[in-house]
Amino acid sequence: PSIFVFDPNGKFVRAFGNQFQGGGHGLEVRQEGNEEFIYVCAYQNVKAFAKLTLKGETVWEKYAPMDSGVYRKGEDGSDAVRFEGKGRPRWGRDAFLPTNFAFLDDGGFLLVDGYGSFWIHRYDKEGNWVSKFGGPGKGEGKFATPHGIWIDRRPGTKERVVICDRAHHTVQFLEMDGKYVETLKGYGLPANIDTWKNLMLVPELHARVTLLNEKNEVVARLGDDVEGVVKKKKVSRGNAKTWVDGKFVHPHDACFGANGDIFVAEWVSAGRVTKLKKLS
Repeated sequence: PSIFVFDPNGKFVRAFGNQFQGGGHGLEVRQEGNEEFIYVCAYQNVKAFAKLTLKGETVWEKYAPMDSGVYRKGEDGSDAVRFEGKGRPRWGRDAFLPTNFAFLDDGGFLLVDGYGSFWIHRYDKEGNWVSKFGGPGKGEGKFATPHGIWIDRRPGTKERVVICDRAHHTVQFLEMDGKYVETLKGYGLPANIDTWKNLMLVPELHARVTLLNEKNEVVARLGDDVEGVVKKKKVSRGNAKTWVDGKFVHPHDACFGANGDIFVAEWVSAGRVTKLKKLS
């Protein structure tokens, strides 16, 4: 399985999602009416994205949006999409390798093709493709591995799309229609975004997690050990004996709990999820 469920104390509850093994990615939970659903990207055994119940039943599974004019024939699920652990999917700017979601107020969502075409796709609430923006390029609304995406709705700020432009080591802000606004520099392979009250959370594969206030000023950098992990390589993502609690190796995603606690998921050999408790 590729999706694991734990209770609030970290005790294992269940696992599912065998179809996404090797490439389950960009997991988000969304409240819809009285029910919550899981949205998951996939880019390995199956190149797709799906909506699931909290128990793992599939509501729908979709493939590359061919109407976008971006993808090569076969990326829509009709040709060599499922690999069953026997091969590696084809990568490239005409391949579909989605990485993350951002939810819209109208029930629709944005899907970022962070490992494939580098385009951001807009879907309606039924999961139908509507439009696209972005694409590959050198910045200012263009991307190199736009790995993470979020809608910034923090109090006192204008609602905007936030993109972790990972290979450029930047975070870009766009209008809701995709028009470029600004770029934040000084990150080390930023991976995704979450917000809580006035804070924005940015996990970076370069060994740290950054917190920003509503003015996008850095208020904290957690587990900051870039020198030892990235430059001196004293810590190895393949050797758990070198890992230290509270010091990160490769934060691949992070999110806030309802009370401001932070959960950090790392891209390391055995997988590691760290809970940071909010104290003040």
